[in-house]
Amino acid sequence: MDFSFSEEQQLLRDALTRFVEREYTFDKRRAIQRSAEGFSREVWSQFAEMGLLGLTTPEEFGGYGGSPVDTFVVMQAIGNGLVVEPYLASVLQGAGLVARAGSAAQKQSILPAAARGEMLLTLAHAEPDCRYELAAVVTSARRQGGNFVLQGHKAVVAWGAQADKLIVSARTAGGPRDAEGISLFLIDRAAQGVSARDYRTIDGQRAAELKLDSVVVGADAALGPIDGALPLLEAIADIGAAGLCAEGVGVMETLNAQTLDYIKTRQQFGQPIGRFQVLQHRAVDMFIHLEQSKSIALLAAVRADSPDAAERRQAVSAAKAHIGRSGRAVAQMAIQLHGGMGVTDELPASHYAKRLTMIDFHLGDADYHVERFVAHARR
Repeated sequence: MDFSFSEEQQLLRDALTRFVEREYTFDKRRAIQRSAEGFSREVWSQFAEMGLLGLTTPEEFGGYGGSPVDTFVVMQAIGNGLVVEPYLASVLQGAGLVARAGSAAQKQSILPAAARGEMLLTLAHAEPDCRYELAAVVTSARRQGGNFVLQGHKAVVAWGAQADKLIVSARTAGGPRDAEGISLFLIDRAAQGVSARDYRTIDGQRAAELKLDSVVVGADAALGPIDGALPLLEAIADIGAAGLCAEGVGVMETLNAQTLDYIKTRQQFGQPIGRFQVLQHRAVDMFIHLEQSKSIALLAAVRADSPDAAERRQAVSAAKAHIGRSGRAVAQMAIQLHGGMGVTDELPASHYAKRLTMIDFHLGDADYHVERFVAHARR
């Protein structure tokens, strides 16, 4: 399989690399994190001007119809710079769901605005005690005349307090863990009955606890088939996981480079510590983890939108499991090679390590994906 980038993809990567190095410095990122919203609307507008927000949106709705490998390029650059803006939540999962399942009217009203950076989307699916089980939905949506009334609690919703539109999963039939009976609804974040408790996660991003208290929506708010949303959730979770794998590669790439620079310059016993053989072995181990992760993440990107669900799940789970474990190994070795400075808030290394930790746990940790891979391999 050819893993080389096309000329257009290489140009995109070069542009993003310049942006991260020149305009998204570590100090600027810290300032953005401390802002009221936790991300920069100015940066988000720049992403829109660069075509990133409509990269995977169909051309007829103001996008560019990009491929999963295009997404890999963007997410790798996001990892390089520890970019906190909600690209995964709004573009890959939010707009991705609308593009896959929305009606013509929903696509026309949402996708062009999202591509212009005028509308933020997020998926509100996880609930307390659900762990990684996508079918574990207790939030209810009961019919009331021609409307639906939603009641429930959504946990750790990425950028849930900042989003303009929420895509909420709710049970319209069946029991709490039944595969059938789950539906998706588009809800305005400011709708009556929606409340959010916003907080910062350990990697400096934002999430929210959402409460839905008798939220009334019309039948036209349903996104995709009633009672049949689980396959959509599974597909978009795999797309998100593949995106996280690409981001993890970018994080490891920069963390490796920073660590190598440090051991070349840090002096001990009259010489750079990078001359000590045991530390050279550690640096080589980190490089091997990175290169293996890059290859398997590219494979996951290629197969993330495969019509063969089993092929998609195996590729994504293999990558997510590998990168979860490699990311942890790289983070630990980087901190050790930086010495006591490695855990300080002032040094970028600790922030890259925290992001690798969260990438592992988001959308299924390494242990979960090993089990899923094995389960599908036996079929």
